[in-house]
Amino acid sequence: MNSVRQDGPERRDGLLTRLSLNQETVKQWSLPELADGCARAGVRGVGLWRAPVQEYGVAAAARLVRDAGLAVTSLCRGGFFTARDPKERAEAMADNRAAIAEAAALGTDTLVLVSGGLPPGSRDLHAARERVAEALGELVPYAAEAGVRLAIEPLHPMYAADRCVVSTLAQALHLAERFPAERVGVVVDTYHLWWDDTIGAQIDRAGAGGRIAAFQLADWVTPLPAGVLLGRGQLGDGSIDLRWFRERVDAAGYEGPVEVEIFNPVLWERPGAQVLAEVVERFTTHLVHTT
Repeated sequence: MNSVRQDGPERRDGLLTRLSLNQETVKQWSLPELADGCARAGVRGVGLWRAPVQEYGVAAAARLVRDAGLAVTSLCRGGFFTARDPKERAEAMADNRAAIAEAAALGTDTLVLVSGGLPPGSRDLHAARERVAEALGELVPYAAEAGVRLAIEPLHPMYAADRCVVSTLAQALHLAERFPAERVGVVVDTYHLWWDDTIGAQIDRAGAGGRIAAFQLADWVTPLPAGVLLGRGQLGDGSIDLRWFRERVDAAGYEGPVEVEIFNPVLWERPGAQVLAEVVERFTTHLVHTT
């Protein structure tokens, strides 16, 4: 399978139409500002987060986005399945069922899952991952009825203890492949996966199985900030070969949205329209244009 494709004018235009802006990239914008800004910029997709959607109202948010002519490319997030306490686990499962219902109401078929970290006092990564599998088994029938696909997102290993015990695409696929591909997929996020020297083969594996549910972009810049969570870089500012990822994911058969998701307080201090214009310019430079 070829990992490099020639990008003629039609393909370049087609790729740009796949651009989606994740809500966290312009966190300073309200939901109406996000919808209006994307519509004005010609960006056709948005990735939404549950907290601001809940604050605005799920039904109202769905109408707002639909009236702006936008598609909701993903909803973030469900997950956090690793608790051992029965009460905490029941609360997590109820919250995930609510997330599935919200995704369906918003018109997206992709619910991004962050699996959860180690429970307090535990060092057993394997057991934590198996609790993720058990939770998926309970949620798959509910999600199927709602027409929602569960998308497991592996996070960089620095998050394994407190946020996500699924650190590699191989680990995510090991979980996802226990279920039908149309029900459970994986997220390919450049920020979390760029360091893995097996990532090309795992993207091919995911593509061959029809498992790529979402493709997200952010760059890796150093030094990382305290707490590391808000250290994602603007496209082109860091160490990741973004074009390589795009070409490899495309070659694996993925034709869906390409979602820019950047958590960065420096971007949040700037005007949202300016940030969005920069995202479009960087996306065009680093993912669309050939060298």
